Amino acid sequence: MNHRPTRRLHGLDTLRALAILLVFANHYVNFVTRRPTLGFVGEIGWAGVDLFFALSGYLIGNQIFAGLRQDTFSLPVFYARRLLRTLPNYYVVLALYAFWPVFAAHSPHAPWWQYLTFTLNFDLKPGTRFSHSWSLCVEEQFYLALPALALLAAACGRWRLHLGWLLIASSFIAGMLLRAHAWDEARPPSGGNSLYYRTIYYSTLCRFDELVAGVALALLKNCHAGLWARLTAWGNWTLALGTAIVAVAFKLFLANHFGRAETIFGYPLLALGFGLLVLAAVSPGSLLYGLRVPGAGSLALWSYAIYLVHKQLCIVLAPLLAPLGIHAREPAGVALLLVASVWAGWLLFVLVETPFMRLRERWLDAPRTLPAVPVAGRQSPSY
Repeated sequence: MNHRPTRRLHGLDTLRALAILLVFANHYVNFVTRRPTLGFVGEIGWAGVDLFFALSGYLIGNQIFAGLRQDTFSLPVFYARRLLRTLPNYYVVLALYAFWPVFAAHSPHAPWWQYLTFTLNFDLKPGTRFSHSWSLCVEEQFYLALPALALLAAACGRWRLHLGWLLIASSFIAGMLLRAHAWDEARPPSGGNSLYYRTIYYSTLCRFDELVAGVALALLKNCHAGLWARLTAWGNWTLALGTAIVAVAFKLFLANHFGRAETIFGYPLLALGFGLLVLAAVSPGSLLYGLRVPGAGSLALWSYAIYLVHKQLCIVLAPLLAPLGIHAREPAGVALLLVASVWAGWLLFVLVETPFMRLRERWLDAPRTLPAVPVAGRQSPSY
């Protein structure tokens, strides 16, 4: 097997670890204690998903644009790599929900074909079994379309960059228009928060802003080397600006999460803030780039597995701990359930994810003779 060491970026690890902790906090207060146990962190924990989106958009977009720029991008290989990364863990946890009554906790389930095809987020009712996989559905659908759009832009010769940036700008505008239309139809709170989640919060067409922001960063890195070098030289300023913008977005959402203006403009604002934080994380010399938080690398590595398993695990374990005098609302209960979630994620990572990553390395990362998707025109630094 060809083992190729990869240099991890500590700033990205820190952001990914922060994202999974925010998601844990959100699910903990909404499904385990059902009260504001964790204060401010629990209130803004939902944004952990958006931070994951920005990180994934950058990392996956970078794979696509780097392959196109080097004229080595293969669509079958891209999809195979993506599926080997996501499917094994996902299907193992889905099997727990399907066949282990204790884990399912009698929650209603959607048609099983929706789980199997990553379409659960279509008109998803809050409280549905494995409902937090809605974000994985959004990512998978987005990455099904992204390579096709990138290839379309690449086929346009000297206009490819113009089309690429036009698609990115149009995506942000379309997202705002779609949310405005969906909000006018749902009219929360009169239409109910459940309808808001079904038609806006879980909807792919309304929730791709941060993914697009990450893709924009990847396009900038691969196609505008000079500008990228200048921007990454100002990492601490980027970090400060991104933090300030995220703080403003949080203030807006905390004031009225379901408001019309917040719904339309809050997500692109959050996308801008998180995009700047990702940019700071890859900017040499920035505080975030050099920050090495103990344990952040491990949390980042196990974050996907933790994300899949933590919510229902905490729901199942919390009532079992109460008779022992360990209550979920108290610090000891929070700490114990967090440790249990991390341990379960680690176990899933070791037993399921790691073997499939080794298979992916053996099959897809070794030198191969698969034909690359041709890119129209000469190979140039612009793609």
